[in-house]
Amino acid sequence: MARDSRYGQIATDIAIMLLGMGLSYWVVQYGLSKIDMDNGAADAKKRKATAAAVMQRIDQRERRVRAENDDFEETIHESNQALLGPRKEDLVLNQYEQTIASEVVAPEDIAVGFEDIGGLENVIEELKEAVIYPLTMPNIYSQSSALLSAPSGVLLYGPPGCGKTMLAKALAKESGANFINLHISTLTEKWFGDSNKLVNAVFSLARKLQPTIVFIDEIDAVLGQRRSGEHEASAMVKAEFMTHWDGLASANVYGKQQRILILGATNRMQDIDEAILRRMPKKFPVSRPNTEQRERILRLLLKDTKIDRQNFDLDFLTKVSNGMSGSDLKEACRDAAMIPVRECIRQKRTKGGRMGPIYPDEIRGLRTDDFFQTAGGSVLQEQLADAISKTVKTKSDKLGQRRISQVEEVDEEFQDLE
Repeated sequence: MARDSRYGQIATDIAIMLLGMGLSYWVVQYGLSKIDMDNGAADAKKRKATAAAVMQRIDQRERRVRAENDDFEETIHESNQALLGPRKEDLVLNQYEQTIASEVVAPEDIAVGFEDIGGLENVIEELKEAVIYPLTMPNIYSQSSALLSAPSGVLLYGPPGCGKTMLAKALAKESGANFINLHISTLTEKWFGDSNKLVNAVFSLARKLQPTIVFIDEIDAVLGQRRSGEHEASAMVKAEFMTHWDGLASANVYGKQQRILILGATNRMQDIDEAILRRMPKKFPVSRPNTEQRERILRLLLKDTKIDRQNFDLDFLTKVSNGMSGSDLKEACRDAAMIPVRECIRQKRTKGGRMGPIYPDEIRGLRTDDFFQTAGGSVLQEQLADAISKTVKTKSDKLGQRRISQVEEVDEEFQDLE
């Protein structure tokens, strides 16, 4: 009997312990679910606010277009309807479209235009003819011939820092198209299947906001080559993206060509899936600038900078900056422009007393040697050393060749004497 009583007590203790563990688990799960619900509610509120801001922005543009067309009510027809952008009733966004709406940038909010880009005039002109004109004048291009419509995909490829992202933003601004700056993280969701719904939202929102440019920077990271060991979710996202991409070729509710462009930028074109490349028939190389392009870039970067004309040699900087990208040149100019400012501040501090205001006319002009005095100028210093070594080698080779010619002439004279 004592043994049975002991076993019964043990069983009771185990039951109480399991019950306590179960209650603890339930309390923890309930607390975590409340946190998730609160975070989800906050995210939903933020998405709605962003979507409302996008709708307000589009509504303002629609009013502006209406105001610019005095005879709007009388002359509107199908060809004009596309120019008015989305209607209010079209701008009812679901939760996934609200997420993508946070990536939308209105063209008037983009600070970069073609005039701010130096050294890419040829690419800009080709982009105008292939993209901007068909997007801004659909009644001329799409009605004349289906072959004249804007391409559904454009790829900008080349080394990093050469202006691909800046060119994409300028393209959206100049064309007047809404710019969806799609980040890879936006399409990455923890719940299975949500990424596909977000891809669907990208295209449905682009249709509501058209004309639209969907820009994917580092497109090789999200739409790279498909492999046998690839995760199922990643493969599904690519398949979903390509399916909706093909749907851009179909007409809209007015029977007109849809004005949606997928614009990608990459440093590694060889890593992009072949099916994606096929959907981007227009490919523009954005390479490192040559001598003439570097000069234009430097002039553009330094146009608002005070220059010491007597001690500034633009041609020299253009030559020694060979191999540098546009981004490298911008950083070199930024570092060099800080030298006069730093000198002025140090002079003020050495005089003692309180640090007073510094006015622009107190700062000296930029000099050539300012580009070689900072850590940021190390690239230019390497370029300068390389240029000097090449010059010395060239002169040495010429001098050596001259001496060889002189020796050969002397040998010929001795042979004649013999």
